[in-house]
Amino acid sequence: MKELFQHTAITDGLTVRVAVNFLPEQSRIEAGKWFWVYHIRIENGTERTLQLMTRHWRITDATGRVDVIEGEGVVGEQPVLKPGQSHDYVSGCPLSTAQGSMEGHYIFRDEGERAFQADIPFFPLAAPATAG
Repeated sequence: MKELFQHTAITDGLTVRVAVNFLPEQSRIEAGKWFWVYHIRIENGTERTLQLMTRHWRITDATGRVDVIEGEGVVGEQPVLKPGQSHDYVSGCPLSTAQGSMEGHYIFRDEGERAFQADIPFFPLAAPATAG
């Protein structure tokens, strides 16, 4: 069986896993629009309770165009993860090219209000050759 999460980054005991899939039914290739869905699992392997405060994404398309996306939380939430807990969410990314990539980081805060940065692994966005 293929591993659900193809990409992993571990930062000081906090693991971020990513699974990404191209969605042809959400894409409009004839209009130059490709769409991917990604599933993120954040696992708190630290001894601290952490709250996800912000996200920082760097999205690059095949022409080298970079979009930086920053904001509070993920999909409207700022989850709190106690030691050993995990949080899953699903989101999507449209591009105007059939290839690209995403990477970034989250900022967490611990119970002492200290900031903690956790890497989001680099992952490619690649539509099948039959899709464009």
